[in-house]
Amino acid sequence: MKISVRKASLRLALQWAQRTLFAGAFLMLANCGFVVVDTWWFQRQEIPKVERLAGQSSPPPAAVGPGGLIGRIEIQRLGVSVAVAEGTTEHTLRHAAGHIKGTALPGQAGNVGIAGHRDTLFRPLRNIHRDDIITLTTLLGEFRYRVVSTKVVNPRDVEVLNPDDGNQILTLVTCYPFYFVGPAPDRFIVRAARVL
Repeated sequence: MKISVRKASLRLALQWAQRTLFAGAFLMLANCGFVVVDTWWFQRQEIPKVERLAGQSSPPPAAVGPGGLIGRIEIQRLGVSVAVAEGTTEHTLRHAAGHIKGTALPGQAGNVGIAGHRDTLFRPLRNIHRDDIITLTTLLGEFRYRVVSTKVVNPRDVEVLNPDDGNQILTLVTCYPFYFVGPAPDRFIVRAARVL
């Protein structure tokens, strides 16, 4: 038995498949564009707030709630200037770098943990070098850190966030490898010591 398919119906099916694929590609690109613009807009709105509030003489609030603005992190050599918010929820990390709950706050003894997405705000970390200066500006003042090391760890290796004998340490965390498609298997860690 011979099955015959009319050319017209095959052509119609291919046209619909083509349109569906183009529509899917357009929606994915639109979503990426939305995320980039949304992040840019948030950063543009929040960074001036940090600068304005840091210049005031009034005492800062005792605690910052989830998603609340903590400050700004800058790595001048890499051209990084990113708002830092409290928490590491997906919503927070879509807009800003996030302070990791349970780690020290800037200016306190201990390890300040800050996480960010490798495909947006923390992508320049792939070019960070030892002795680069990281400036963390908060309502309590400006804190400078010098990069002492970078390494790649397993996501379960959370001891990189442990305090370091009363020293003031900054640990930046992002996914690794930087150009991996999909959920990355490792974490890229930047460790920096406070410059007094």
